[in-house]
Amino acid sequence: MSELHSPAERRRAFTILFFSLMCNGVGQSVMFAILPTLVRRLHLSEFQGTLPFVVSATIWLFTAGFWGRQSDRLGRKPVILLGLVAFGISFASFAGIANLGTDGFMAVAIAYPLMIASRALYGVFGSGAGPAAQAYVADRTTREERTSGVATIGAAFGLGTTIGPGIGSVLVVFGLFAPFYFTAFVAFASAAAVWWFLPEHERPHAHAADRRTLKWHDRRIWPFIVFGVGISTAGAVPIQTIGYLFIDVLHYTPKQAPQYTGIGLVAGALAALFAQLVVVQRFDLSARTLMRWGTITCILSFVLFAIGRQFGPLVFALMINGLGFGMVRPGYAAAASLSVDPHEQGAIAGLTGATSGAGFIFGPMIATALYRVHPSAPYLFGGGLMLACYLFALLSPHLKNAGLAAPSEAQIEAAEEVPNA
Repeated sequence: MSELHSPAERRRAFTILFFSLMCNGVGQSVMFAILPTLVRRLHLSEFQGTLPFVVSATIWLFTAGFWGRQSDRLGRKPVILLGLVAFGISFASFAGIANLGTDGFMAVAIAYPLMIASRALYGVFGSGAGPAAQAYVADRTTREERTSGVATIGAAFGLGTTIGPGIGSVLVVFGLFAPFYFTAFVAFASAAAVWWFLPEHERPHAHAADRRTLKWHDRRIWPFIVFGVGISTAGAVPIQTIGYLFIDVLHYTPKQAPQYTGIGLVAGALAALFAQLVVVQRFDLSARTLMRWGTITCILSFVLFAIGRQFGPLVFALMINGLGFGMVRPGYAAAASLSVDPHEQGAIAGLTGATSGAGFIFGPMIATALYRVHPSAPYLFGGGLMLACYLFALLSPHLKNAGLAAPSEAQIEAAEEVPNA
């Protein structure tokens, strides 16, 4: 375990990481609150609106694991810095290009591919910040502290998504894209804080980092990858469709929709934050307990999405959804972290981070296709997928016993015998 010199230094480091990663959550909620209005103003289809994120997520799928492994070799801090700077550049360029397109200074046929390219930049370089931050925390926590530590990193994102719509609603009076530029500025400021104040005295486990490369098909890992792709795909459904539901089913105008969507996303984010900062931290639940009960809660939320046709019930569904994913995601990440050795923490964080990218490849495409069939169809799909994840967690020995014991030498040797892809 990489040690900091004092408990005070450790607390300072975790605090810096917490506030630095909040900007990713702010960007997420600002983006999806404004995206439906932006899509309508650019006269794009729902699928075209999701394509920049699908491209970014596809790239993320292949780069998150790479940057996670690089953090094992180069150190956590350089990879976190690169991710934050890439996020800021990507967000600012996306907003600037979209701004030119909506104002008529750039043809949509030119602006739209450039918007995709700006998101691709985030997929290439921004995918390392989350895995490296998670590995940084894993390096400095015991097995008993791991779930709480990982949940704290997740709570940073959750807090960002909570305050993001509020920031957006205040800044949008200066223009539709003012929240985007502000978020980019916060990302650059966060990178500066990490550069100056985040301590990392040596590379993590430099002597063991090259012992072997962790593969997704490792016997200890692949059940977590399958589970992670499933929950991430389902989790992308409400984020991608709720704004269109407010416009098309509740008949809010494109001008009203961002405000109502923001309210709903804040409610969901607050519920996720409650799960991560209260349920996880105060009740000391195991990783597998969080995975199981979080999945059940998510299934209930998708049922409410499918039958809700008024603003109140849909906001309540978003809250239940946030509560469920606020439990299942840190439980899943902590269980995966506990399944590998200390020198593999960056690699496993990268692989679990890649599952989020995979979810945003399949989730948006499936959700928008099903939405055109019927507004309830995406939520029935999401609920069915979460039910499949729950059953898989019950039946898979690895997930069933997630986090209960460290991997044995026999398990490690068996994993090494699996042929490389």
